[in-house]
Amino acid sequence: MVASPIRPLPSLPAELRANLPAELRGLRRDGVRLMVIDRTAQSIRHARLAELGSFLRAGDLLVVNRSRTIPAAVAARRSNGEIVQLRLCVRHAEEWHVLCVNPDPPHANVALRVGERLSVAGTDTVVRGRRADLPLLWRIDALSEGIERMLRSGEPIRYSYVPEPVPLSHYETVYANEPGSAETPSAGRSLSWELLLDLRRQGIDLSDILLHTGLSSLQDDAVDAEHPLFEEWFAVPPNAAQAVNRVPRVIAVGTTVVRALETAAGHDGHARAMEGWTRLRLGPGSPLRVVDGLLTGFHEPQASHFDLLRAFLAEPLLDRAYREAIAERYLWHEFGDLCLIL
Repeated sequence: MVASPIRPLPSLPAELRANLPAELRGLRRDGVRLMVIDRTAQSIRHARLAELGSFLRAGDLLVVNRSRTIPAAVAARRSNGEIVQLRLCVRHAEEWHVLCVNPDPPHANVALRVGERLSVAGTDTVVRGRRADLPLLWRIDALSEGIERMLRSGEPIRYSYVPEPVPLSHYETVYANEPGSAETPSAGRSLSWELLLDLRRQGIDLSDILLHTGLSSLQDDAVDAEHPLFEEWFAVPPNAAQAVNRVPRVIAVGTTVVRALETAAGHDGHARAMEGWTRLRLGPGSPLRVVDGLLTGFHEPQASHFDLLRAFLAEPLLDRAYREAIAERYLWHEFGDLCLIL
């Protein structure tokens, strides 16, 4: 018998794109909704994130990303006086790779000129050219005191479904301590200290890795649909690798944690202490050597994060969960609801 083809996934209704964090919608951070997908039982349940402990067990390890979100969008003045917005994507020691867009929604891409000088946050930088593999990204000289300048002068990257600015504190996780992410590692944004302490009392451990995120969108639908891949800096410290190797079940908080841990995983199924750049792409059929479960936000099918979900879920169950999330009116993106895959 020939299997029935998977139906095309429906478009996400605009009203399901969360435009404010839970705490500005009258909820606690951990008051967002939680879809729980059990791969063994092929079941989908509905709860609140505050009930996370009901679906975990003593001995589980939650691994979080301690990268702190920086205000990675900064105004730049061109030599002709035009103001553009630079969005930091990849930060190397000598040069940065940035997206240049119009400062006003819908933030259309702006072409720069090789060799032109830009005034950014009280200092100058020079455009060195396009990035060869991702021409929408521009190579510029690294800003002196770069992160400090961004913290003083930048603003959080904001897409059109968030119509008004939201304070940077709402993009931060409660445990973030090393600035570097262009966009928030959003799966952990809704975890509160109260919830984490409750989980600890249940015998659920917590460990952390580092992965500085780049941009989730290059503001071009055709390019985004190709799921372009760029390098992201990560570090799995020795204590995190040891914790992962000694527990029966590892739950990654976010796709960034999955990428970091699976980059550091050997073929023997053990994590190793490691740091560097990762370009790991995960998708259907990708082996998961150390990660057993995932707490994640809701991603649209054109997002690279959605491809990674296919490493965890067979297409029929992923299709079912996506359609049920829309039917049940779950909210999406960095300020939205969450999904737990076990």
